Amino acid sequence: MPSEPLTARLKHPASTKRWAMMFSITALAAGLSGCSDADVASRNISKAADQFEISRRVVFYNDITGEFLLTIEGLCSLGNYDKSRELTVTCKTGPATYKKHFLGLSDNVTFFAEQTEASKASTYHYRVIFKPSVIIPDVEFKG
Repeated sequence: MPSEPLTARLKHPASTKRWAMMFSITALAAGLSGCSDADVASRNISKAADQFEISRRVVFYNDITGEFLLTIEGLCSLGNYDKSRELTVTCKTGPATYKKHFLGLSDNVTFFAEQTEASKASTYHYRVIFKPSVIIPDVEFKG
């Protein structure tokens, strides 16, 4: 057993790197161990849909009358952070044009979203999307 305290051993660069590497490997193993192939594929499809790469049909349905109230089709992303009883659907309509729909849900109105075409989704790789334009703000000056 070493005679020097743990804090002194951690100050040594090689020891610190070793601890950091062991911690990283443990964290990665813990994070990946709970993910099934279906979880990884589902997450990758959701990310693709948020990048407007997945064709969807979103249908709003009245549970009482049995009628379809609204159908939205296209390269659409469902709102991820909507308030309770609200839904936003943003659709890409051209190379740089979009439409955003705001919908209220009630006790008798529900919706379902269907992916209209199959998509390839890796079950071996996570998808990470980095957009520098989101980090660096677009500043407008009014004079």
